[in-house]
Amino acid sequence: MLVQKYGGSSVATLERIANVANRIKARVDTGEKIIVVVSAMGETTNKLISVAKKISDDPDPRELDMLLATGEQKSAALLSMMLLKMGVKAVSYNAFQLNILTTDNHTDARIMDMNLEKVKKELLDKDVIVVTGFQGITPEGNLTTLGRGGSDTSAVAIAAKLGTRCEIYSDVAGIYTTDPKFYSKAKKLEYITYDEMLELAAQGSRVLHSRAVEIAKKYNVEVVCLSSFSDEGGTTIVNTLPEWLEQPVVTGVAMDSNQIKITINNIPNNVDLISGIFNAVAEARINIDMISIVNDNSHTHITFTAVAGNPDRVEEVIKTVLKDEKGWKITADTNVTKVSAIGVGMRSNSGVASRFFSALQREGIRIIATTTSEIKISVLVPKEESGRALKALIDEFEL
Repeated sequence: MLVQKYGGSSVATLERIANVANRIKARVDTGEKIIVVVSAMGETTNKLISVAKKISDDPDPRELDMLLATGEQKSAALLSMMLLKMGVKAVSYNAFQLNILTTDNHTDARIMDMNLEKVKKELLDKDVIVVTGFQGITPEGNLTTLGRGGSDTSAVAIAAKLGTRCEIYSDVAGIYTTDPKFYSKAKKLEYITYDEMLELAAQGSRVLHSRAVEIAKKYNVEVVCLSSFSDEGGTTIVNTLPEWLEQPVVTGVAMDSNQIKITINNIPNNVDLISGIFNAVAEARINIDMISIVNDNSHTHITFTAVAGNPDRVEEVIKTVLKDEKGWKITADTNVTKVSAIGVGMRSNSGVASRFFSALQREGIRIIATTTSEIKISVLVPKEESGRALKALIDEFEL
């Protein structure tokens, strides 16, 4: 028994659904029982969001989830029909039917639990269970969605619950040292650690959703990333690299343009006030990334990046907190990109930071902000310089 997940590009048309069905049938013919998790067809989710925004610039989150959940249900039903036509014993289920329980954070819910007894029972007679990814239900019975890339999370969570491996199929043949669509000579990795994959996913790599990696690491789920359009080997995500494999200093680099830089100048040196700003931002479910706080004699200056959305919403939240203060100023800049280098080899190799910053300096890249962790260095740069910055790091670390 195994879990397979097919992304939107893999099921974008009926021809591609037939291709997926043929792949599944080939595995069934070898005796495998498969739980298949599917995304919506192609650009369906974007199109549904576009339709909703013709009615409202800010659609009600609950109703938006009701709409978006239809995309995966369409894919699941069509794939199941295709399999049945090929003589494969298949049946499709949505999140409601499988009682995939989530939090009530509409459009960005988290899985809390799921009851897969129905799946186990069906597999006694069926060969394939097709499940809608990306969605769940609250304990009150409201439909939710898990955020972009949430089908990865659905698949890995199901694999964790069943104690089996998970194969993630997309339009790329694995995990690369950088986005092969940006840099065609990027190297494909045979193995990558959970920690490196978490950082890559968080820093802009969109092959695998970060929450899916978190679950895989927590429950030690074997995850393999493959292409649904070729038979070449993929990338296996592991806890530690095999002993025979040379550990690179930097495993990969990533670029994330989905950032807003917020700067707040001249607020009082008041810990409670600063804490109140970040508490309010958290309550508004705005994800914060890089943070810099500078104090002078009488004032504090804060700079942070947030996942791009509506800059006006971020400013509105902060203005509410600072409504009784005077002399402060807030600015928002969307013309920024985060560029990162990731690798577990950073733990045991000195001089990585020196090489990182020297490579950017040689190219004259302007660094706006910096953040680091044990296995990551990230910088915020002007958007127009991001491509050169990424290429400089690719060359420096021979990626």
